[in-house]
Amino acid sequence: MKFIDEAKIYVKAGDGGRGCISFRREKFVPRGGPDGGNGGKGGDIIMRASESHRTLLDLKYKQHHRVKHGGHGKGSDRTGHNSLDIEIIVPVGTLVKDSETGELIADLAVDGQTSIVAKGGAGGKGNAWFATSVNQAPRYAQDGIKGEERWITLELKLLADVGIIGLPNVGKSTFISKVSAAKPKIADYPFTTLVPHLGVVRYGNFETFVIADIPGLIKGAHEGMGMGTRFLRHIERTSVLLHILDISHESHSDAWQDFETVNRELTLFRPSLREKPQVVAINKFDLPLSRERIKKEIDIFERNGVKVLTFSAITGEGIDSVINEITRKLHKNEVT
Repeated sequence: MKFIDEAKIYVKAGDGGRGCISFRREKFVPRGGPDGGNGGKGGDIIMRASESHRTLLDLKYKQHHRVKHGGHGKGSDRTGHNSLDIEIIVPVGTLVKDSETGELIADLAVDGQTSIVAKGGAGGKGNAWFATSVNQAPRYAQDGIKGEERWITLELKLLADVGIIGLPNVGKSTFISKVSAAKPKIADYPFTTLVPHLGVVRYGNFETFVIADIPGLIKGAHEGMGMGTRFLRHIERTSVLLHILDISHESHSDAWQDFETVNRELTLFRPSLREKPQVVAINKFDLPLSRERIKKEIDIFERNGVKVLTFSAITGEGIDSVINEITRKLHKNEVT
């Protein structure tokens, strides 16, 4: 299934039905009065979050959503029927915004949560409603009120406890495939991860946390370089970031520089991301070149007050320590 995390749609709620102008015309009722009924209400357009949906793909290709108008009033004081609401299903974690003003209409972060994004119009009053002692035969009725219409923008932010960040090809996808049932694409070239992936990690006494693999960042990502910052919104809801580094290549400069590059892009995208707790870990510890360089790299981080772990996503060495550190920070974050 194709992953789509943005969509723009048009919604038009139902117009209210017209009120009716009618008078009783019955045999043996010589003074029949007005009996025009009211119009029915137009249906609303409602957004509902569901865990059964993982993408906005359906809405990408069905952009227009309209509700029928309410029924018109009829004689004999008959009210028109209300038109049915339309419910649009979106993934949990969807932000609903007004496309013109940018106003946030709803943040659908809970399964089953709903929001009316366009309200239907009320039905117009029939002439019977206007009858009074001094106006016993009104010959007018109201039109129904127009239903709301607008263009809205939908943005999906995945709900995860932990977000994996780092430069391309440092082993983020391999890590998530190792610790969860997620099966992202893995290959020996940059940007194999073109969409975010979610995985559920089990630890301790049947406890779990959700982890998200975010496509790799490079210098200048905030200006659109590489994959840009398109997917960074998916780590805005996370509590902890796992920052993976790689020092196994001959052309590698230094891990601290890579660490600073990624964090600089986070800050330029949204300063609050830089304040999130990070677990910093060097991957591919099983390779000889990594083992030669590791002590020097760890010393640099320690001098800057940053704790560094080491692991190998291929052999599994050190992964338990990384998971333990993640859970420690998650629990600490819950307490604070």
